[in-house]
Amino acid sequence: MKQIINGADLRRLIISAAASIEINKQKLNELNVFPVPDGDTGTNMSMTINAAASDLRKTEDPSLDKVASVAASAMLRGARGNSGVILSLLFRGISKKLKGADHCDGVLWADALQEGVDAAYKAVMKPAEGTILTVARLAAAKARQAAQENNHIEFVHQAAIEEAKVALANTTNMNPVLKKAGVVDAGGKGWLLALEAMDAALRGEDVIAPEGGVADAKEQADFSDFDTEDITFTYCTEFIISRENQDDPDKLREFLSSIGDSLVVVDDEEIIKVHVHTNDPGKALHEAMDYGSFVTVKIENMRLQHTEKVMSEKELAPKIAEPEKPVGVVTVCAGAGLAEVFSNLGVDGVISGGQTMNPSTQDILEVVNTVPAETVFVLPNNKNIIMAAEQVNALTPKNVIVIPSKTVPQGVTAMLSFNTEGSVEENTEAMNEVLGTVDTMQITYAARNSDFDGHDIHEGDYLAIYGSALFGTSRDIKVLLRALAEKVRDTGKEFITIYYGQDIQEKHAKKAADLFRQICPNADVNLICGGQPVYYYLISAE
Repeated sequence: MKQIINGADLRRLIISAAASIEINKQKLNELNVFPVPDGDTGTNMSMTINAAASDLRKTEDPSLDKVASVAASAMLRGARGNSGVILSLLFRGISKKLKGADHCDGVLWADALQEGVDAAYKAVMKPAEGTILTVARLAAAKARQAAQENNHIEFVHQAAIEEAKVALANTTNMNPVLKKAGVVDAGGKGWLLALEAMDAALRGEDVIAPEGGVADAKEQADFSDFDTEDITFTYCTEFIISRENQDDPDKLREFLSSIGDSLVVVDDEEIIKVHVHTNDPGKALHEAMDYGSFVTVKIENMRLQHTEKVMSEKELAPKIAEPEKPVGVVTVCAGAGLAEVFSNLGVDGVISGGQTMNPSTQDILEVVNTVPAETVFVLPNNKNIIMAAEQVNALTPKNVIVIPSKTVPQGVTAMLSFNTEGSVEENTEAMNEVLGTVDTMQITYAARNSDFDGHDIHEGDYLAIYGSALFGTSRDIKVLLRALAEKVRDTGKEFITIYYGQDIQEKHAKKAADLFRQICPNADVNLICGGQPVYYYLISAE
């Protein structure tokens, strides 16, 4: 039984954990209960921890202190979604406790696990039970008890795993939504996978991710030779679809070639494998859904990767714009129309992303650093991006203030209250205050079958969301539009803005607007082409 670990050992542990989460990310994604297409837990956790694994493979002189520091920094910058941010915070706490140490025994490891839990809980405003936080907390507490009995790190770590298994199983009972669905918490499962993979590495049985990811082994298409030096399109998008019909993939190939380049489509009777460089991965994924269910999905920001490579090779510091004004704003959204709306309202930078495409902390940081202002406000416009945005302040000399907008309409309303001549305090108060004055409605599609909140949902159904709650489901989008309009009428809202997405024709959007005008005759109804993916309609009512 291993007594202590050094830096080389810790590097192996983290790389092993990253491999396990990568292998199992689709299983973690499938644990997500809410059926809307989103930035799934497995994908976000995998992208976060693999940012660390990538940097660790290049780390020379892997002292314990250095390995912990490199991993924490890489995960902080690469963190995506709430689950990814919490994972990064767990490792940030571990790094803090291991600082200055050249080896780690059971007692120090237990204390490091607890430090990670403390860091994660501090960052979450309202920690909920039955989540990754619960699993990590109980596992760390058990580790500290075990360390008093036996100071061998392997003994302590295995005690943490056993408690994590019990805690994970109990998440089903702690969360009514999980209980109804009969599943455990996806983030908690991810943390258990990481702990188990670390244990395997302690025993010399490191988990190794298949080269090129977890694609079907019978597929031999090699995507490694694509040149990313001359980057025309931002996102390298790869996915495999399990074929559920015999539709001709040439139609998919033709569509993808119209929105990107470096296209490879390989198919047989069972799967379709795709590689494409595009500026709109959401559009590519949505089109591909007609052929079957996703087996794997991988989206990488090639501009970011190339920039990091060049900066690393030339040892350049990131460029940070000198302040020319007291305050500025950056926002997150997807869709040219929405980006134009925010630009017209005076934002300094737009970060491409949103539902299904959660930007990382590094993505947000880079745009914040380009704003020539002393204080930069960030509008995440998605609840799964808020935590990633909140990590930026520690990475830049600029003062970063996150306005916790959960939807694009909230972000637009916040910008309407932004005053370039106002103080930081005045703008912070005004922008936060108006978030609750706008009702947000969204119409999207069901990404999976689900029995959720009293609704029997089938994959492909239209879904209407009012605020944060599921409002209705139907095979007819007009039914949902009418129901939402009647809801708005009953609430007495006076200003309605309808943003229609990239998959809605203008003539159909005009009919939707006319429907709202008919049902809400006392309201001012505006129609704007948002061009957003995933959501057919985003509707705000004030």
